[in-house]
Amino acid sequence: MTEPVARVRVDAWAWAVRLFPTRSAAGAACRAGHVRVNGDRAKPATAVGPGDEVRVRAGERERLVVVRRTLVKRVGAAVAVECYEDLTPPPPPREEVVVVARRARGAGRPTKRERREIERLRGH
Repeated sequence: MTEPVARVRVDAWAWAVRLFPTRSAAGAACRAGHVRVNGDRAKPATAVGPGDEVRVRAGERERLVVVRRTLVKRVGAAVAVECYEDLTPPPPPREEVVVVARRARGAGRPTKRERREIERLRGH
């Protein structure tokens, strides 16, 4: 296991604790303004240490983590989760989409198979 260091680059740390799949993706996210350290936009070389708050936006999701231990080398997932405290709120529940059986206009009467599928969708 690697020895913890006092302060490290935010792109290297975010990659080491598996917030990003590659180091270059972590650096690109920093340059694009998707990474904030203690509320301020972070460049890839911004130093982070224990107690710093890192906010990462990846896609639709935003993660909020507090640095507990600093790493430079990438570690396994079990060790990585010990290096930060995840304060991300849970995502909102997904809304279920109801499937409505619709036939194309002018398609004629449904076949026996199509009628059975429509009844199965309606719950009959």
